[in-house]
Order: sequence, then structure tokens, then C-alpha cells
Amino acid sequence: MQLAIEKLVYGGDGLARLPSDGSGKGKAAFIPFVLAGEEVAATLVEQHPGFARARLDSLLQPSPHRVDPACHYFQACGGCHYQHVSYDEQLRVKVEILRENLRRLAKFELEAEVVVHPSPPWNYRNRTRLALRHDGGFRLGYRRFASEEVLAVEECPIVSPLLQRALQALWNQGRDGQIPSFLREVELFADAEDTKLMAVFHQAADGQVFPQPLIELLQADLTALESVAVVSERTPSRKQPEPEPTKPKVLAGTGSLTYNIGGHAYQVSAGAFFQSNRHLVSELIRIVTEGPAGEGPSGKIATGGTALDLYAGVGLFSLPLAANFQRVVAVESSPLSFGDLRRNAPPHVKAFRATTESYLNETGKKLAADLVVVDPPRTGLGAAVAKSLAQSRTTRITYVSCDPATLARDLAILIQGGYRVLEAHLIDLFPQTYHLETVLHLSRG
Repeated sequence: MQLAIEKLVYGGDGLARLPSDGSGKGKAAFIPFVLAGEEVAATLVEQHPGFARARLDSLLQPSPHRVDPACHYFQACGGCHYQHVSYDEQLRVKVEILRENLRRLAKFELEAEVVVHPSPPWNYRNRTRLALRHDGGFRLGYRRFASEEVLAVEECPIVSPLLQRALQALWNQGRDGQIPSFLREVELFADAEDTKLMAVFHQAADGQVFPQPLIELLQADLTALESVAVVSERTPSRKQPEPEPTKPKVLAGTGSLTYNIGGHAYQVSAGAFFQSNRHLVSELIRIVTEGPAGEGPSGKIATGGTALDLYAGVGLFSLPLAANFQRVVAVESSPLSFGDLRRNAPPHVKAFRATTESYLNETGKKLAADLVVVDPPRTGLGAAVAKSLAQSRTTRITYVSCDPATLARDLAILIQGGYRVLEAHLIDLFPQTYHLETVLHLSRG
């Protein structure tokens, strides 16, 4: 059928309307790889009570913002969603999606201008995770679009040059039969200078021994490879159908990489989280730790007192906060990230290994930090944490979000608690994808 695309929505799809049955507005239909204003020919592939999904067959009237994709795997690979969209239009779309999610889910109209921080649109990723398969011959790649099947990928234009060389080295050894079938995935992580590499392999929980000669072959092919580790997946059970992986076993090097950024050296161990856009990490740190423009000396929120860094990870924000606050409290639940946090942090950073919810339950309404920084996972703060913060005596919160829907849900609670948005930033950590990173500076009183 012929459909008109109204807009793009979070998740990468375009929204169109099916013909009305006469009782009101037509059912929403979601179509990937389209643009607002386009007329397309599409085929329905799924029907649900409240919506439908369709497949793009042909463009009848293309958008002026449509461009040729830079990657020949685009639309087959599930990693990218916007390679058909000019980069300026990607940024505009992400701002509109952010505003719409806040309007629709939080019933909040963002009056402040969204400050946009663009990224170089290609070769920006410092880390990637690929699947290894041996059925029908060796394959290294990503999941296919809307599928669990693995697509063989030999090059990727959004990863750094070093990661691209690592892909080629893995393909060389895989084709030579050097990568055993019990290895299922590999994570690659490059340092800030893109000169050193860590590889973490994931293997099935069958007691197989990682082949040491493979490490030597990879290091001969890729001299930047400094650390290698392996993770054995736990066997699923009735109690844990999706169990957590075991602690990485270091096979070569230290099992960690040092990431130098903003005058700070971060140890990042195998399995620990770190931001993946090598061009914007320092910009993200600056936006989060300096606070709203014009607030305090040199734009800093405060130069004394206490800062609380929740979901602290390896200390990405804790270390720069420690330069401007007399005391920093950093809370992290992951044992791997927490170990790095303790090693990275200076003496006046107090690190707690706990979930944010349990830590706030302990402190309760006594919490009165000068600044609270929250950088939760995609699931957001959740009602319990958001309510704890809303009931605290903290006047300033900086919220770092990677999901506009959960941000909107949490923001509604914080606004009800008396907070207002001083500044909104969109940091484009993930060009060519629908993902967007937001930083909101909140204040009350």
C-alpha cells in the first residue's frame, strides 16, 4: 500500500497511518529506513490490535534529507538505523524525539533550548561486540536487523581505525581455522589514542581451554593487542534463565586498559563499562561536571562541599568532580567497575559498592549533597530512586540519560518534587543510530 511518513519515532522507525475504517484516525504503522515527509510503497508484515509494522518496498517521493548509506551492510545489519539520513537531519530528529518523549510521557514542555553537541559521524566507536559463528564456515559479525541471526561483517564504518584492523585480524585467523567453535563472542576496546587494544572473548560454559597459540597469532597480526581475557558463560537454570557471566579470566597482559582523557587516567578492566564515543568523552565530562553556564566560578556549580556520583562506573565523573569538591561520594554496584573505581579515585573520593536504591535507602532524607550526578543504565532511575531524590535536601541534580522514555518517566517525579530544568544538552554519542544521550541540569529552591 501507499503510505505517507509523518515523522520518525524513538527506535528508528517512521510513523505512518493506515487508511481509517471510518471510526477515527487510522492505525499507526511503523516502517524502518524512511524519513518524515516521504511517500512510500510498503507491505504490512505484522498486525497488532493497536499498531502495525510494515516493510519498505520502494520510495515514491524521497525526502531531500535522504543520502546514500556509507556501508553496504546497511539495512541488513541491525547496528545502524540512520545511515540514509543526512547528519544534520539526524541531529534535528533526535532533538524532536527528545522533546516529544518529554511532552508525551512526562507531560512536560521543554522550554529551554536543547544544546546539541555533534560528533564526527564515522569511525567514532572505541568499543564493539561481535558474534563468532562456525555453522557453514567461519563468520564474525553483528545481529541482522530485527533478527538473532548473525550477519558476517568484514568492515564497519562507525568503529575506530584500530578496531577495524582488529576485525581484519580476527577474520584472518578465523579463515585459517584458528578460532575454535566454543568461542561465541568477542568484545574489542581501544584506548583514547586508538593505539592499544583489549579483547575479551566469551565462550560456552563447557570447560574448554582457550588456545594460547591464538593469542600469539593475533598479537603477531595486531601488535596493538595488549590484553586478552575470556569469560565463560554460566549454564542457565530454572532460577536463573539468563545468568550473569563469570568474572573474566586474564590470559595476556593486565586484563585492563588505561584510558587517558581530560587529564585523568582511567583503568578500565575487562567487563567494566566505559563510554563508547572516543570523540565526545571529554565533552560529556565537561558538560556534566561544569554544570549550567554562568553558575559559579568558571561555570562550575560549586568549588566546595559534597558531590554524589550515583552509577559511578569506573569513576568517569568522580575524578573530575574531585578537583572541585572537598568530598565526593561514588556509588557503583558492578564488582568489576567498582574495582576500577577504587583504583582510579583520589583519597577524598569515598567509594561505596552498592545499588543506588540501597544506598539511598540508607541515607534517606538526610541526603544533602551540593550536587548529585546520576548516570543510570537504559532502564533509568526507576520510581524508588527518583522519589528518594525528590524527597532529599539536594538542590542540584545532573541527569545523564541514554533513553528518553525512561528519562521522561523519572523527570515527571523529579518535577513533582520541585525540580526545574535549567539546561538541556543532547550529546550525540551514537551517530547513524536512533540512540541519543541527554544531560539535564536540574535545580530547585
